[in-house]
Amino acid sequence: MNSHYKKIILKQFADDFNSAIEIINIPILKPAANEILIRNKYAGINAGFDTLSCRNKIPYVNLTLPFDLGVEAVGEVVEIGENIKDLNKDIKIGDAVVTTLRGGYCEYRTIEAKLAVKVREPTPEILTLMPTGVSALIALEQVGEMKSNETVLVTAAAGGTGHIAVQLAKLAGNHVIGTCGSEAKTELLNKFGCDRVINYRKEDVNQILKQEYPQGINLIFECVGKQLFDTCIDNLAIRGRLIVVGSISEYTQHPEKVLQPRIYHKLMWKAASVRGFLNPLYAEYIESAQKKLLDLFYNNRIKVAVDSTQFKGIESIPTAVEHLLNGKNCGKVVVEF
Repeated sequence: MNSHYKKIILKQFADDFNSAIEIINIPILKPAANEILIRNKYAGINAGFDTLSCRNKIPYVNLTLPFDLGVEAVGEVVEIGENIKDLNKDIKIGDAVVTTLRGGYCEYRTIEAKLAVKVREPTPEILTLMPTGVSALIALEQVGEMKSNETVLVTAAAGGTGHIAVQLAKLAGNHVIGTCGSEAKTELLNKFGCDRVINYRKEDVNQILKQEYPQGINLIFECVGKQLFDTCIDNLAIRGRLIVVGSISEYTQHPEKVLQPRIYHKLMWKAASVRGFLNPLYAEYIESAQKKLLDLFYNNRIKVAVDSTQFKGIESIPTAVEHLLNGKNCGKVVVEF
C-alpha cells in the first residue's frame, strides 16, 4: 500500500474550479480504534456544488480554507481499527463501502466506521444512488408529497439526479415528462420509461406543455432554473407543487436579475406552491432512503445511467467538472482512481 495519496482542496476562492483548487500529496493516516481506511475506486462529480463552493456561495457550509472538495466516493476497506468489532460495525477488510462526506475527491480516506455504508461492490453505479438518488427520493416523497396518477415533470431528466427521479415517479404510478437537450438523452429517457420526452433544442417546452397538458403539471422536479423555471411556474396545475432541486443554468455565472411581477401573483390563484430542497436539511430520511434505493437497484426495479465518458485519475476531475457544467453528460459523471 502507498504511504501517501492525492486529494483536491479548495486553496482559494475563484469564479471557476480550475483557478480555485490544488491537488496535494499527503500521508495516509492509520485508522484509530473506531475508524477504517478506504482505498477509493470511484468518485462522483457534483459540478454545481463544486462551482458554488469555489465562489464561497454555499450558505450552510463554513468554508475555511483549505477546504476538502468532493462528496460521494466508493471503494474498498484496506485497514480497520482495533475496536471495529466491539462497535458492532459489520465491516471487515475487503468490504466495499460508499461514503457521502465532504472530501470525496481523494484516493484514500480514513473515517469513522459508522459513517460508511456497506454495498455489494465498489461500482460507479452506486454513486448515482448515493447521494444523488437519495436526493431524488427524499425530494419527491417528502418535499413534493408525490402521489399516484399525477403528471410529473422532471427537468434535466437525463442527468444523474433526473434519471432516478423519472424512474421513481414512474414506479409510483405517474405520467412522467422529462426535458433534455440531445438525441442521446432522449433515447436514454425513453429507455427508462419516460412518457413524454421534450428535447428543448428541437421543441418549445412551454408550447408543448400548454398544448399537450392544458390542465397543468401536478408535480415538478426542477433542476435547471432561469427561463425553464419560469415556464414550469406558468404550467403548474391547480394545487401543483414545484420542488427547487437546483439551478444548473446559473452555476457558471452570477444570478440573473429578473424584472417581472412577483411569483405570488401566479401561485395564489392556483393554490400552487414552490418548495426548496436541500439534502442536509432532511438528514432524518437519508438512511431509510439509502436502504430503499439499494433494494430497488439490486432487485432490478430501477436502472442507473453512468456517463460513458471516461475520466481516470484525480487530475481528470477538473475536466469532468467542466464536462458536466457544459451539459455534455448522459447520466452520472464519475471519475475512476
